[in-house]
Amino acid sequence: MPEKSPSLKAGTSKVSFICTALRRAIIERALLPGDRLPEDALGERFGVSRTIARNALAQLAAEGLVEQRRNRIAVVALPSLEEARDIFDIRIMLEKLVVRHLAGHLTQAQAHQLQQLVEEEHAARHGADGTAIRLATEFHVQLAEMTGKPALIRYVTEICYRAGLSLSAFSRPHSSDCAVSEHTALIDAIRTGPAEKAEALMEEHLEAVATRALINPQGSAGRDLMTILAPYCTIP
Repeated sequence: MPEKSPSLKAGTSKVSFICTALRRAIIERALLPGDRLPEDALGERFGVSRTIARNALAQLAAEGLVEQRRNRIAVVALPSLEEARDIFDIRIMLEKLVVRHLAGHLTQAQAHQLQQLVEEEHAARHGADGTAIRLATEFHVQLAEMTGKPALIRYVTEICYRAGLSLSAFSRPHSSDCAVSEHTALIDAIRTGPAEKAEALMEEHLEAVATRALINPQGSAGRDLMTILAPYCTIP
């Protein structure tokens, strides 16, 4: 198979960069459900063509984070409460599968890596809820990546970000201390097993996260996309 041209490789990398930046902005509540994402503004903000911006939006639309309307204006998706519940039901099933694969097989290095993420959550517990959502999402994505199973990693990553969008759509009495303690307990259960105990704890944790959500959509009128995305144009 012939190698892809340098320009295509560069374009693909830029699309990935923009997708990563927008996912983070959505999860951290910098971008709210209903915020418009014009291709020209995104292209200018990230220094890319409208075509690359359009491709990034198409990828995010496939992931359920962006809605593309008939007038070609893309907006951050606004899930309904019913959709959010469905997302969490699917997430619970997928993440129980993750811990089933990992239970009793987590290495010391992996446990340490997860604990470092929990420590970041602990340090951010009195900060913005959006940061807590992002860090919690990263914890669960990291768990999936530790299975080494590409299909499972892909589906769990997508559902975790869609769940993060659902949480960012609704104000909730987020308890970072609860999230931190629940993640610590998960690490211990996965490390020691048995799988049934780890699966039950994962389901209990995700149900608690869903229960802490409230119906309280936030408005987005008069918000400037260029200013919102400024901190996300350089990703650590």
